[in-house]
Amino acid sequence: MNNSQKPVARNSGLVVQEMPGEVLVYDMDSNKAHCLNETAALVWRSCDGVNTVEDIVKSFEQNGGTKVSEDFVWLAIDQLNSNGLLVGAIDSKFAGQTRRDVLKKIGFASVVALPVIASLVAPQSVLAFTSCTCSSKPNCVAQPTCPQGNCTGNTCVA
Repeated sequence: MNNSQKPVARNSGLVVQEMPGEVLVYDMDSNKAHCLNETAALVWRSCDGVNTVEDIVKSFEQNGGTKVSEDFVWLAIDQLNSNGLLVGAIDSKFAGQTRRDVLKKIGFASVVALPVIASLVAPQSVLAFTSCTCSSKPNCVAQPTCPQGNCTGNTCVA
């Protein structure tokens, strides 16, 4: 991807919760939860298919109040892409480089606000148990996600 291309944030199959200083994103397709710090969230929100990387740098500087480089934004885009939060595949700008090399490129001044995405996989058995519901009150019918034995007669034991 070159600087004139316009990354697009994925929004289908996601549940997004805005929190103070971070954004929580649950990917229903991969069953992963992601926590985007304020920096990563700002870049993700700017990936609208209209903004170029250069536009995102300008937006970050206006909204974040800090001067950043294009490499800084690319670090966030690479992380968003590797976590499946962008539409389409994007080649990593820093492929084959060590973390130290990337930080040198970005510059020490930016290290305070580095984009960070923390991810974890939600156990499917827990998800299945919590999503068990009765389709109708008088006749409890087991849902495909409902563990066996949770629906008995007219009662759903979930």
